[in-house]
Amino acid sequence: MIVKVGSALLVDPSGAVRREWLTSLVADIAARSRAGQQVAVVSSGAIALGARRLKLAKGGRASLEDAQAAAATGQIALSQVWAELLGAEGLTAAQILVTLDDLEDRRRYLNAAATLNRLLGLNVVPVINENDSVATAEIRFGDNDRLAARVAQAAGAQGVILLSDVDGLYDCNPTTNPNATMIERVERIDARIEAMADTGSASGMGSGGMVSKIAAARIATAAGAHLAIVSGHVSNPLTAFADTGRGTVFVAEKTAPARKAWLAGGLTARGTVHIDAGAVAALKRGKSLLAAGATRVEGSFARGDLVAIAGPDGSPLARGLSEYDAADALRIIGKRSEELTAVLGYAPRAALVHRNHMAVL
Repeated sequence: MIVKVGSALLVDPSGAVRREWLTSLVADIAARSRAGQQVAVVSSGAIALGARRLKLAKGGRASLEDAQAAAATGQIALSQVWAELLGAEGLTAAQILVTLDDLEDRRRYLNAAATLNRLLGLNVVPVINENDSVATAEIRFGDNDRLAARVAQAAGAQGVILLSDVDGLYDCNPTTNPNATMIERVERIDARIEAMADTGSASGMGSGGMVSKIAAARIATAAGAHLAIVSGHVSNPLTAFADTGRGTVFVAEKTAPARKAWLAGGLTARGTVHIDAGAVAALKRGKSLLAAGATRVEGSFARGDLVAIAGPDGSPLARGLSEYDAADALRIIGKRSEELTAVLGYAPRAALVHRNHMAVL
């Protein structure tokens, strides 16, 4: 199980660790560990802790440089408190810092997965965070909700719990509408569910809102892991969730092959291929994407890069590895297979995106 802890739960408004609450969470983790469950933690809080120590304005988020300095300073304090509290429960903590590229590059992803699984096998509790001291605005997860889902995928986890300053997904914003109703179970993430999201973070301290949590749920459920959004505003929040069931659970899909789950969870597509209705139907039947079904190509990508595939209305349909670079893809869109040799001047490949290298969302 992957447990994600938001900044507002771990750090109080003054920038100090909420030790009493965190001790209760660690007690929950220890109880799960003693029961035989492997647990990893994705912990926010480094920037908030570092900003207090460095006396930086706006919680360390006034500039990228401030955020990086705060993260570098706060990460030491964050790892120390986790190691201390887990150690008091007889558990060993390990620190793993990752960047977006570490989980988007296939080889580095597999290396990270191997390290994570070895630590879990040794009954160690990995404490994972984005390496904000080197991440840039362009190349970063930006929130630990999606990072937790990607970690769950790498670890082959069965469940993800997002402990947050909200207690679930509502049909409208509960802070502005007292009649809002919580959605307790989501079998499928569709346009109706996405419309319920609110980008705001209630605390003003974290970087994720409901949009990031639904994005995380897409990644986790596609990889075969259930995901729950649960309030952390109680002591022993894991026990409270087990006892009451209060929260929103996104139900896992049928487990996809590991490579296709990794493709589906990718966040950094280099381009987009737009397709017609006929191609949409073909992809849903498990077919490859042929050039004839493509209507438009966006972005700059090379052969082998991850591209998004969008339907006629622009909605995301699939992700896959392109068999062509962007320039050649532009030349062959809408062309039938027998026309491609004349257009390209060389023997064409079997598909624009082959089904073996594609994940339908």
